[in-house]
Amino acid sequence: MENIFLVLSLFIPRITLVIFFFMHSIPFNNVPLIGDFLLAVFLPRVLILIYVVENYGVESPWFWIHLVMAVLVYIFGGRKVSKRRMRKKVKIIDK
Repeated sequence: MENIFLVLSLFIPRITLVIFFFMHSIPFNNVPLIGDFLLAVFLPRVLILIYVVENYGVESPWFWIHLVMAVLVYIFGGRKVSKRRMRKKVKIIDK
């Protein structure tokens, strides 16, 4: 796997997967093609973790960096959305 793929996928995983798919540079994996598409749409960070594990293994620092980033995004990303929804509900109720 290329380092550019690993770095870009930390910040913009879905876009990185699409770009590398069209460049025919998706890393080697054992995931079926339909699994690649579904994971890329719904859980791109999980797909990237699968790529890293299959190419570098669990001992790789890239695996741990991507795992920590995935956990942070899923924990804190959900709170932002929840707060926005609450603000919208409060504004609707106040009107």
